[in-house]
This record gives sequence, structure tokens and C-alpha cells, in this order.
Amino acid sequence: MWEPCCNETMCELPMHYCLRKEIRDALVRISNEFYIFLDIGAPVKDITFTGSLANFNYTQASDIDLHLIFDFQEIDENIDLVKSFLNAKKAIWNDNHDITVKGHEVELYSQDYSEPHHSTGVYSILHDEWIIEPIKKPVKINKHAIREKTKSIISQIDLALESPDRRKNLEKLKVKIRDMRKAGLERSGEFSIENLTFKMLRRLGYIDKVYSTSLSDFDKALSIDE
Repeated sequence: MWEPCCNETMCELPMHYCLRKEIRDALVRISNEFYIFLDIGAPVKDITFTGSLANFNYTQASDIDLHLIFDFQEIDENIDLVKSFLNAKKAIWNDNHDITVKGHEVELYSQDYSEPHHSTGVYSILHDEWIIEPIKKPVKINKHAIREKTKSIISQIDLALESPDRRKNLEKLKVKIRDMRKAGLERSGEFSIENLTFKMLRRLGYIDKVYSTSLSDFDKALSIDE
């Protein structure tokens, strides 16, 4: 995935790493296809690679977090509407694609350029350089707390999916999950219990299920039967 950044004669010390060209080229191709699928017209300001694979705490189960950076104001002045639209498009994309690079799933996101970076490793695909270069340090992860929080939210999602007022309850859950993750990132960064719970829910397919079901219910609410 990564290789030393060297010039023709030597490598710098301490060692710095860059994304291998074949990986970078593949991620650019994937990003281009996702951008075409979004069909929003606004220009991409950057494409960033972030998350545990852009850090020292990755595992074989880690996915590639690929963010397309936009100015959401260039899409529409109603930022909440833009976020809902882009999240729904992401859910549809994930339902129809299963893309991997070197065995790692590729997760695509649309991010506003003003949104702060909470990850300790962020690499610009377009500029082929680190925005935030990771520093190797030990990380303590409370696996029990993550499991319990994940189980609790899965239970809430299952109840919402079966409730008579499903659309309303799913919208509440979307806000709750978004705020939970945001609070965790702001307080403790990408290895917070809240952010790792979100990643577990995403890996298990529950985030996409919430958004795709919510979108389907929205469409039905606007439709008239024959």
C-alpha cells in the first residue's frame, strides 16, 4: 500500500512514506466513477485517503476510507439537504458495488471542505502528499464498550425498522448516530468509542440499511399508487 518517499539518490531520514502509484491510480479511478454517479456538477477540491489504513493501527479487516471533498455551498444553499442527498447516494452506491483494493474494502464519502479533519492520518490523493502525517504511538481501545454500544444501537435500528412510524424513527436515529460520532471524534479522535462503534455498524451493513430504507420510505411517501 505504502512505499518510502525517496529521490533518485537517497531516502530521507526519518523515513517518510507515500502511496504506491498503482494504489493511487486505482483510487483515482474509483473516485472518478463515484463522482460521475453523484451527478452534482460541483468540482472536487481534493480526494483524501484517511482512517486506520492511513495510520499505524490498521488490521487486515481495515477498510480504505476515501473522501471526495466539495464545497457543499456550491451544490445547494440548503446544507442539510445536501448532506441527506449525498448520504443517500452513498448508500445506493454501496448497495450496488463491492470494490476492494489489495483485499481492503473501499468506503466512499462526500465531505464538505470546511469540515475539520479528526483523523491522525490524512493523505491527499490528488496532490500525492500528506495533509496530516501519522505518528506511531500506542492506542488503547475499549473493545467491550464498543461491542456493548454497537449492540445497543443495532437493537434500536431493528426496533425502528419494525415500528409503524418507521420513517420518522429512522430519521431520529440518523441524527443520533451522526451526533454520537461527531462528539466522539471531537473529544477523543478517530479511536473514540463512538467512532469505532460507527465503523462497526457500517461494516455490519446497518448504516447503509438505515439510509437506504429511509430513502425508500421517502420515495413511497411522495408516490401515488395506480
